Amino acid sequence: MPPKGQIVPARKNVARPTRGRGGGTGRGGGVARGRRSSGVPPPSKAGDPTRYPAKKRFKPGTVALREIRKYQKGTELLLRKLPFARVVKEIANRYNWDEQTGNSLRWQSGAIQALQEATEAYLVSLFTDANLCAIHAKRVTIQQKDIQLARRLRAAWGNPV
Repeated sequence: MPPKGQIVPARKNVARPTRGRGGGTGRGGGVARGRRSSGVPPPSKAGDPTRYPAKKRFKPGTVALREIRKYQKGTELLLRKLPFARVVKEIANRYNWDEQTGNSLRWQSGAIQALQEATEAYLVSLFTDANLCAIHAKRVTIQQKDIQLARRLRAAWGNPV
């Protein structure tokens, strides 16, 4: 009770938090577990990034199908050019290293680009065959044994491995 003579402001009609998991009727009782019923985010600890607003999440497989459509439409190279060129030069230097002068081979950019185009075409067709092997085994995930089987079947038909 306030002391005599003081004016007390009228109390605001504020909703009180409900107990339990119900929809605000106050019935059902029990201890609230799981999500908070109020829209207030939990207090963040020092150094934690804020979690709100939540990032949109897609169903499993949706993004994968979108990426498949994107890469099937495009014609750009999928392997990075510089790392591929380093690998090509490293392999070529194993066979053509001049020990007297210490010189290695020089490469035209068009030659490396042609090798990269052929490499990517080979890998795409290999993964296509490996995918068929996985589907034949009633799986949707390509495994190492699918790639090995695809290469072995290619060799049986006279294609280079």
